[in-house]
Amino acid sequence: MKITNIKCFPTSIGYRNHLIVKVETDVDIYGWGASGLSGRELAVMGAIEHYKGFLFGKDPRRIGAIWQEMYRSQYFEGGRVLTSAISAIDIALYDIKGKALDVPVYELLGGKQRDYVECFASLLFTSQEELIEKARTLLKEGWNVLRLAPAEYEVSDEPKVFEPRESIALIAEWIVQLRKEVGFRPTIGIDYHHRLTPTETVSFLHRMPVGTLDFIEEPIRDETPEAYESLRKMVSVPFAIGEEFASKWQFLPYLERGITQFARVDVCNVGGITESMKVASLAESHYIDLMPHNPLGPICTAASLHVAAASPNMSWLEEINTPVGQSGNNSPKFYPVQPKLENARYPVPDLPGLGVEFNEELAKEQTFILQEVPHLKRRDGSFTNW
Repeated sequence: MKITNIKCFPTSIGYRNHLIVKVETDVDIYGWGASGLSGRELAVMGAIEHYKGFLFGKDPRRIGAIWQEMYRSQYFEGGRVLTSAISAIDIALYDIKGKALDVPVYELLGGKQRDYVECFASLLFTSQEELIEKARTLLKEGWNVLRLAPAEYEVSDEPKVFEPRESIALIAEWIVQLRKEVGFRPTIGIDYHHRLTPTETVSFLHRMPVGTLDFIEEPIRDETPEAYESLRKMVSVPFAIGEEFASKWQFLPYLERGITQFARVDVCNVGGITESMKVASLAESHYIDLMPHNPLGPICTAASLHVAAASPNMSWLEEINTPVGQSGNNSPKFYPVQPKLENARYPVPDLPGLGVEFNEELAKEQTFILQEVPHLKRRDGSFTNW
């Protein structure tokens, strides 16, 4: 078996752009993969063009060897653009090998350790009333883990302005009220999407009674582990970090030093299934559970499910399509075969390969339009994180 072609399909599905990758072979077996670097699809496509030069003609079943050659075939290894390209190709190679052997991908990873994967609900809210109403709906529908995503700035008089101190004062008050409303049985976390500094994070968490939050995700930027390490000493709420990491090496200090308590591995960014399983092993050796990042559709979901199925240390998979919000990223027109959510969990797919099919003909009919995530500013005009 040989790789004969690699095709890219930059496609708008729901409110996000997707970059779907198809790896074709000379035996009429193909594999689907996806890049996780939303908003920089053209850069990832450029990296894939470079990889095509030496991947054509290779045996797609030699997944580990191909991964090493893609990662180490130049002087400047790694980086998010390159590892997103590697991720998409790596996932597609697993899809090919699973189909060739007529087994689900998890069988290539040691077999499944669970029959289903629990999810947390991503709960976007802009007011206290909306937060409590949506939380009640989710709990009634059996979603017992809520990851809050505040977006109060979107409905302000200045929707492109984010002032951290104003935000933390407001959101802390709302979450305290939420906890009073729902009690202590639900697990509640919050994603501040690296909009805060360490001191702002401390102020935010200290405004709430102990036990209000079960975890906080990405409160500050992650380039400097020492900053997070300092923050870790000042607050007791568990951290969920890693969705932006582009290798096991980026995870290493956060796992070895006990900085994070959940590993937010993104299978479509970190280097695919190959690298995700290595992150899972590193995390397991430090008694840290995976909490995979999963915002970009069924291919990422399926790849994450296979990693989760084969890993002993798994908490919850991110899910953004819930009873209180639909992104449209799992459109059955584009993904006629995909994992099916059952209440608040996914049964582990049992089809050969990933268990996903993509409508490439429909994707070809689209005109791809570049997207940018929101560019937020402080009131003084300076740029800040979204």
